[in-house]
Amino acid sequence: MRKIILSVILITILVLTFISNFIIADNPIPAEAVKFDTGDTAWMIVATAFVLLMTPGLGFFYGGMVGKKNVISTMLQSFMAMVIVTILWVVVAFGLAFGPTIGGIIGNPSTNLFFEGVGTNTAWSLAPTIPFMLFALFQAKFAIITPALITGAFAERIRFWAYLLFMVLFIILIYTPLAHMTWHPDGVFFKMGVLDFAGGTVVHMSAGWAALAGAIFLGKRKVQKANPARITYVLLGTGLLWFGWFGFNAGSALGANGLATQALGTTTVAAAAAAMAWVFLDKILGHKLSALGACIGAVVGLVAITPAAGFVSISHAIFIGLFSAIVSNIVVSKFPKGKIDDALDVFACHGVGGMVGMLLTGVFASKAINPAVGDNQGLIFGTPTLFINQLTALVVVSIFAFVASYVLFFIVNKITPLRVTEEKEELGLDISQHGEFL
Repeated sequence: MRKIILSVILITILVLTFISNFIIADNPIPAEAVKFDTGDTAWMIVATAFVLLMTPGLGFFYGGMVGKKNVISTMLQSFMAMVIVTILWVVVAFGLAFGPTIGGIIGNPSTNLFFEGVGTNTAWSLAPTIPFMLFALFQAKFAIITPALITGAFAERIRFWAYLLFMVLFIILIYTPLAHMTWHPDGVFFKMGVLDFAGGTVVHMSAGWAALAGAIFLGKRKVQKANPARITYVLLGTGLLWFGWFGFNAGSALGANGLATQALGTTTVAAAAAAMAWVFLDKILGHKLSALGACIGAVVGLVAITPAAGFVSISHAIFIGLFSAIVSNIVVSKFPKGKIDDALDVFACHGVGGMVGMLLTGVFASKAINPAVGDNQGLIFGTPTLFINQLTALVVVSIFAFVASYVLFFIVNKITPLRVTEEKEELGLDISQHGEFL
């Protein structure tokens, strides 16, 4: 049955792309009609490449943490996100996220099927200085890394084909509505005044809550305490993530400008502050200063600053980094690992980090940093409206992402078993799922 389904998918895409000029109407606009900023365009091409690099970086980050017999499978889960989500994004998901609004919840995909109307001579309304296609491809990289983030929670026990099916459903039914509500000018969160500069709700909270749902649904691994296969992979992955995050956050300014520079600065200091706080707290609690702790701390800081990067000052970014690392470190240490097997602490790091960042955006956002904040500045400036909006969005997104993800896991499991057999788990997913090994 799987062979038939995969054959139908390939043949359908081949046919539709071959006859696309007959079924998709092109309405090109002369190049001279739109004048783009070459500096903005150049920066956004680079930023798009930066963000894509984060996904293989995440593969190294996760792959180094799991046991040796599951490294290839874990890394391949991230790599295949680049493959599957890219095609899905072009075919339908971009239209769902950024097409004409349907009730402020989701976009109408018919407008942009197969990137119809997403050309190099038109522009997105909120990014008028760069080609529309560049904006769409930049956004694709955010969609790619989100399901890849989830994989750390159910590492070492999920069937690969079931993961691919979940990833497709997650992008269509969870990621695209959140992206539309948050970043589309007609989205409900956008119109509420919720601030999410680069993906605190859309990427990290959705991934964190989906990870928790997956860990609960799949149950515990037979062996939860495996020695990390390659700490050097974790270090390399952290470096690639930190590097790519400059495109993630600074690129979300959608231009080569002062706001991008501000986001670059806040991203740098938040990551450094969080890494410092994590290893210091480990030492205070009687643990050794570990490479793993430093890497996890840096990533938590990057997660937490993501929604705030273009709205807060450098000093407040340091606070966000320090505070998020302390909170996530405590959550990791107190997480009920004997009952819920979130293998790589995705919820404690990405979910909690994203929530902390969203709330602190509501505390520290300043119109002096970004005029788009307007009069509803952060709580520290004496106006509570933004903080209340951020808290409201946090609660709604948390409930939606967790419940919807759990339902998706349930549905996928009915279609094809999510979890490998005990024998295959014991053998390791590298061999049992892919026939490869280190």
